[in-house]
Amino acid sequence: MSRPAATNIPPGTACAEALAELALNLRWSWNHASDEIWGQLDPELWELTQNPWLVLQTISREKLEAVARNPAFERRLAEILAEKRDSEHSPGWFQRAYPDSALKLVVYFSMEYMLSEALPIYSGGLGNVAGDQLKAASDLAVPVVAIGLLYQSGYFRQEIDVHGGQQALYPVNDPGLLPIEPLRQPNGEWLRMEVILTGGLKLWIRAWKAAVGRTTLFLLDTNDPANLPSYRGITSELYGGGPDLRIRQEAVLGIGGWRLLRALGLQPEVAHLNEGHASFAILERARSYMLDHKCPFGEALAVTRAGNLFTTHTPVEAGFDRFAPELMEKYFRYYALNRLGIPMQEFLALGRRNANDPGEPFNMAYLALHGCGAVNGVSRLHGEVSRRIFQPLFPRWPQREVPVTHVTNGIHTPTWDSADADALWTAACGLHRWRGTTEDLAQAVRQISDSDLWRMRQGARRRLVDYLRKQVTRQRAGQGASTPEIAEAGQIFGPEVLTLCFARRFASYKRPDLLLQDPERLLRILTNAHRPVQLILAGKAHPRDAVGQAILRRWIEFINRPEARAHAVFLADYDMHMTEQLVAGVDLWVNTPRRPWEASGTSGMKMLVNGGLNLSELDGWWAEAYSPDVGWALGDGQEHGDDPAWDHAEAQALYELLEREVVPEFYDRGEHGMPKRWLARIRESMARLTPYFSANRSTREYTEIYYLPAAVEYRRRADDAGRLLQWRGMIRDHFREARFDGVRVHTHEDAHLFQVEVYFGGLDPDAVRVELYAEPAGNGEPFSADMSRGSELPGPAKGYLYSASAPAARPPGDYTPRLIPHMPGVAVPLEAAEILWQR
Repeated sequence: MSRPAATNIPPGTACAEALAELALNLRWSWNHASDEIWGQLDPELWELTQNPWLVLQTISREKLEAVARNPAFERRLAEILAEKRDSEHSPGWFQRAYPDSALKLVVYFSMEYMLSEALPIYSGGLGNVAGDQLKAASDLAVPVVAIGLLYQSGYFRQEIDVHGGQQALYPVNDPGLLPIEPLRQPNGEWLRMEVILTGGLKLWIRAWKAAVGRTTLFLLDTNDPANLPSYRGITSELYGGGPDLRIRQEAVLGIGGWRLLRALGLQPEVAHLNEGHASFAILERARSYMLDHKCPFGEALAVTRAGNLFTTHTPVEAGFDRFAPELMEKYFRYYALNRLGIPMQEFLALGRRNANDPGEPFNMAYLALHGCGAVNGVSRLHGEVSRRIFQPLFPRWPQREVPVTHVTNGIHTPTWDSADADALWTAACGLHRWRGTTEDLAQAVRQISDSDLWRMRQGARRRLVDYLRKQVTRQRAGQGASTPEIAEAGQIFGPEVLTLCFARRFASYKRPDLLLQDPERLLRILTNAHRPVQLILAGKAHPRDAVGQAILRRWIEFINRPEARAHAVFLADYDMHMTEQLVAGVDLWVNTPRRPWEASGTSGMKMLVNGGLNLSELDGWWAEAYSPDVGWALGDGQEHGDDPAWDHAEAQALYELLEREVVPEFYDRGEHGMPKRWLARIRESMARLTPYFSANRSTREYTEIYYLPAAVEYRRRADDAGRLLQWRGMIRDHFREARFDGVRVHTHEDAHLFQVEVYFGGLDPDAVRVELYAEPAGNGEPFSADMSRGSELPGPAKGYLYSASAPAARPPGDYTPRLIPHMPGVAVPLEAAEILWQR
């Protein structure tokens, strides 16, 4: 693999090589030691683009030679490079905690990654989670590589015209100006894979590499001159086009991604699918196992699924990608028959609830459940919602036992903290606080003084106001505003004023207009002479979302009212760099989704490390984070659908919170002019919530709960596939022959003794487990106890007497014996959903 030449850099110089090494590793996106370097090379370009590789490609040879002759510059460059190399090669949390682990490599698949504005291949929350987890894996030295797509245009860029309408623009991503490298063979040839989609025609896929600290992101694109024009456009834009483009993108990500790993000689034990878009990787991984072990597809899938993890982010069943059967036939008949060796009907069944329904679409989430050994949602509430969504795949199982757990998302705090916040945290908790466990940070943060907290917040708000004035000035100039209007932008907002922000995707379920339900009341809150408030709005509506665009236009109309113009702004083209500025300086983050449609949410988490507070609906992460001493909550913790009356009631509650609690508390200044109650809330929010809602914690949870056990089970299955297949065959062929008979209950003092006759037919009793089960009483947990096998029953039907005791506090009728498949290491009911109840 070779690095592309930096055309304007004198070849062979130590300075050029050092700068290229720094610029081509996205570690600079969260470790800001090298910011001063890029600022010296080209201050304006660095401020506008935050792209060191672009700066390096753009500066003149003379400028580079001049700075290279500066001893101070050269010395600082050497220090930064030495620190980078040391951090990449020194043992990290993972090596210290698990020195003899079976886990050698995890591959992470995602449709998008938010790593830096210099690599614009993201849309929003899904990419935010992927990028932050990749960075946290680097901090913790978890062995991870990632697979994504390199989009020619990425997600659309937003402009607001003079009429308040959103304009969607698609500037081209020039790969030569992005901090990535082409992957090359040892002989210098560009690494390219081929995939056959239709008619035997080859699709060529090129590969790139982005270094992310000590982890690596591999990116695939189809813009190869050898491809048909329609094939070249497969990786044209993120979430554009229709089902035909989406299915081809997902084939490139999943199938092309696993083939890239093979081409690089990488053999991960664990594959982590961030949403169902990458589920075709399940099939290609099984195909690779088939080739290596000369076995059929069914065996390969049974073995490899133990090493696959599926993280779902979707809070509504309609949100999963589905493809019509004819579209699947078009693109996957050749693959099913000639690569997997299975009939198309068997292939389609992997993505269906009802395998025998020829009209049912192919559901990518169903494929993930049929091909993974574990499934998780992204918050506690989302885990509950997901169990409800996937209940139909596990008929007769209690909803609480649908095999979906949760790992609540977290954000990569070093990416999102401001320089002032970083300095405060460093003084309190040390320089390397995010590279190990974080459970002991809270007490140190609680020792930070009011004056230090308030100084940080005041400085952050001043810097935010400076940023806003520049942004609005540029925005108005781009719209062709008059000279007075442009000059006015340089004076908007005040650095001492309470600053609120709503910055989200403008989708109707996020209710971006909840705060606008009573414009006159909102205006009175903003323009209060004694306790003013200033409001920032930002966000994009999908180009095909007319409702979202209409809401955005209403906000622009409100902001353009003369009396509101100095108190509210809409910032166009909400992106990662803008987010960094907002979460650093905003006082209160407002989030108003309809419960339970916010699977997790991460924008409000970014406020925590910077001392910002949250006012949010009790949905997603805030449903488990909220308490009255760390922020404010909307809602009653129940679901109300899209009821306009409930929306109205919550809008009134939102105004009430602002008028009666939020605004007075911010302006209630005590000794030394500081808001004591507000600062107490900040301190507790920073101490309690920041460490928990961090990617440090979530990445450690993924590692310990999923990656490590998955690696062990995958290796065990690979070494003993025969026993697993024998068990699967036993369950498939004989489970329905089992039956219950003759239940007897004896009550003695505080316990019921249950005895039940179980007849197995051709089923091996060691292949199943007999349990005594009861649904929860009230808000408690369900009761479940293994029933002990006793004496063999007479007769030809192979039966045994099973027994178990249960608390007599509940009537005997609450308890029911049941029979479920059982084999050590096998995830039931995910891998075997059979169940028999005694009735």
